[in-house]
Amino acid sequence: MTEYLNNTVPQRALELNTGILVKVIFSMTLCLIFLYVNGIMLFTLSTRSTFRETSRYILFAHMLFNDSIQLLTSTLLYIFASVNLYLLTGVCAVLFLIASITYCNSPLNLAMMALERYIAICFPLRHSEIATPTRTGIAIGVIWFFGSLKDIICILNILVNEPLYFLTSVHCTSNIIFRRKILFDVSTAFTSFYFVAVALIIIYTYVAIILEARSVSSGKNSVTKARNTVLLHFFQLALCLTSFLHGVLESLASNLDGSVFLTIKSILFIVLIIFPRCLSPLIYGLRDESFRPLVKYYFMFALSNRVKHHSDTI
Repeated sequence: MTEYLNNTVPQRALELNTGILVKVIFSMTLCLIFLYVNGIMLFTLSTRSTFRETSRYILFAHMLFNDSIQLLTSTLLYIFASVNLYLLTGVCAVLFLIASITYCNSPLNLAMMALERYIAICFPLRHSEIATPTRTGIAIGVIWFFGSLKDIICILNILVNEPLYFLTSVHCTSNIIFRRKILFDVSTAFTSFYFVAVALIIIYTYVAIILEARSVSSGKNSVTKARNTVLLHFFQLALCLTSFLHGVLESLASNLDGSVFLTIKSILFIVLIIFPRCLSPLIYGLRDESFRPLVKYYFMFALSNRVKHHSDTI
């Protein structure tokens, strides 16, 4: 019996390690693919002065940049948690803060994009005056301020009560920030408030655009496009909300067998974290008639260059 256990335990550990390695590689591959696609879209936005100087495209570029950072840091944290890696608490805290701040930035950015469409339709004569590149940059700064507010509160609390805590080594999880229940409650309250506020803003702008569409006799096409864009923002907000389910479902699955839990954890991460962050900007970018042809061109151009370079090296 003892000999059987001695043979089974190492074999089971090996299977577990192999399973973790496969899941980590698969998650990394998906992350890199979507980062590459986001990079192509960001490059496309930088190639035309119209994109660089238009408020709507500036906010879209910020969404791509923000979601790319969020995707990268979330994937790194997932990998570290999967392999039970010990890190200096300060390093892990920086990664978690970046992931947390960019997570909160996403719905706030959607609110700004919805308000921009609202101004364009309901106040067309003042749109060019209000939605300038400079003011859009200020709006992005406001997004980052409010997105980081709850995390600054948590960090300051830890620095005041446990100043040497960030010099220790820990398993890299969200527990390093939410060491006290009140900090977790503060973070949840802030995040919930942001999502509710953004949902109300999107609903208000959608209703206002519908009412404007009924009152105007011309420009129906642009009003319809704006209405559909705001509706898309509501769908993007719903995609952001799926991340809320990740922690809840992962906690429920934590009591399962080790290999089963790791499989479910990997599926939840891919379905609720990676895909929503990638689909949201991709859908928004590819539905834009001015942006879509250029994205396709640069994407095919990059692929053809890679194929040509590969054939030249053979």
